[in-house]
Amino acid sequence: MPSPLIELRDISVRREGRVILDKVNLTVNRGDFLAITGPNGGGKTTLLKVMLKLMKPTSGEVIYLGEDELPIQRLDIGYLPQKNSIDSRFPMTVKEVIATGLLANKSLSRSEKRNRVQEMLSVLHLNDRADYSIGNVSGGQLQRALIGRAIINRPAVLLLDEPLSYLDRHFIDETYCLLEKLSKETTIVLVSHEMSRIADMANRHILVDHTVRPCHAHSHHFTEPLCDV
Repeated sequence: MPSPLIELRDISVRREGRVILDKVNLTVNRGDFLAITGPNGGGKTTLLKVMLKLMKPTSGEVIYLGEDELPIQRLDIGYLPQKNSIDSRFPMTVKEVIATGLLANKSLSRSEKRNRVQEMLSVLHLNDRADYSIGNVSGGQLQRALIGRAIINRPAVLLLDEPLSYLDRHFIDETYCLLEKLSKETTIVLVSHEMSRIADMANRHILVDHTVRPCHAHSHHFTEPLCDV
């Protein structure tokens, strides 16, 4: 039986007279790879922000559940926002952006944190950009740094909003492989317009257009394995 992790109950969001989400009911189970698609303006990003409790819904409630399926106050969640929500003029280096993903982790020593950051720089091929300010790297390099920030703390849940944006073809392929590896031990909720390979990895796929409904996306089935895992 699936073990529920996050429950959205009768969630509605209205802003300035507009209905963004309308009576959404959705359960994310432990181990899910939930792929979310839908039209621009349909409420996908709002759904993630409500799920994160970054945005309070107009009505309804978001419930996090422990392994005993009783409500808990917080979950260990990694979040990748859309890149265009990041001000590239902010005076931070690539290395510092990645390291902010460890700010809430009090159990790691300084040396362990440095090692984690170095590991992420290597995994994401950003070693040569580690000390560059975020205003002096490409959109794809900043996107990789933001992915590193989301996953560096090895969270139990990953919420990813358009993770493939700005990446070139090579790093899109590498990101698919990274997601496939992460999905073996992490619950993933991912918003993307590009569903051809993600649909093969996801166990659930929903369409968000102010409401939520199951989506049976056309899936390209590859004859070769996606990655070496």
